[in-house]
Amino acid sequence: MAVKSSTSKLDAPQEFTPYTPKEGEEYMNEAQREHFRSILVNWKRELMEEVDRTMHHMKDEAANFPDPTDRASQESEFSLELRTRDRERKLIRKIDQGIARVDRDEYGFCDTCGTEIGIRRLEARPTATLCVDCKSLDEIRERQLGR
Repeated sequence: MAVKSSTSKLDAPQEFTPYTPKEGEEYMNEAQREHFRSILVNWKRELMEEVDRTMHHMKDEAANFPDPTDRASQESEFSLELRTRDRERKLIRKIDQGIARVDRDEYGFCDTCGTEIGIRRLEARPTATLCVDCKSLDEIRERQLGR
């Protein structure tokens, strides 16, 4: 059964077949690392294609409208697209870091406590670097500091 992202390329990876671990299988073995490498590489490719589409769209649609309302509307649309592309650029950087972690056999383990992040969590958010417990504590700290 394939899983498909529902809304935005920023939310989660594209279609993939969930990994089903075999009984007694070691966590983050070669097959699992390859599964996540594939998810990360495909997600990055999709984001890069979206960047290319945006650039072509902005070049094709750029017009010097004489009407100030039309011009403002176009500028607002372009501004929104550029903000989205900036978020995607930051996500691509995180994806590259994830791929590097896979290559170094560090992928799938919490940066804070070193425990397993978990296959399902990584499939939901392949760029995750914290386990659920450490991420929850991190979010509590953020709320307390008001960031």
